[in-house]
Amino acid sequence: MSAPTEDPDEKRRRIYKLPDSERLIRSAVAYLDRYASSSENLRRVLERKVARAAYAHQRDPSEFSEMIGHTVERCVALGLVDDTAYAETRAYSLRRKGASRRQIEAKLAAKGVPKALIERVIAADTTDETSAARRLAKRRRLGPWRTRGQRADYSERDMAALCRAGFSYDVARTVISSEDEPGDLF
Repeated sequence: MSAPTEDPDEKRRRIYKLPDSERLIRSAVAYLDRYASSSENLRRVLERKVARAAYAHQRDPSEFSEMIGHTVERCVALGLVDDTAYAETRAYSLRRKGASRRQIEAKLAAKGVPKALIERVIAADTTDETSAARRLAKRRRLGPWRTRGQRADYSERDMAALCRAGFSYDVARTVISSEDEPGDLF
């Protein structure tokens, strides 16, 4: 007689535990230890975690929504989550990388930052679009910073790259057609 064979997927199948308030707090703290987050993004992360466990136990994930809400509120009260600080830090980081105003707005909105807060953070930003576009062009080696090929052959492609990044056509044209030398900007 042959021994019963084990299903290889059986070993890989994860065993989920139903959430309780302490387990959710630990999960939230572990997530916040690794990533900065807005309160809405933390709520989404916890909802996905709870949904996986609830479906594994054939329970309705909405049973745990109040518990998730309390966990997020507790993290905000403890100072682990601060939407204003998150939005300012993220906007500053994106601007340093050469992100446009539109791109910053979209990324913050995707993380659940309230629209009023996004507008306040964007209004406080002193970086103009042209210098941000120059920064992105330098990072991606577009226009004056192009190292391969003839610059004129790629000018439309380079302008399109800046427009896709959220900059206006006029800003893209100004940056790509500028005569800056690679060392002139920074």
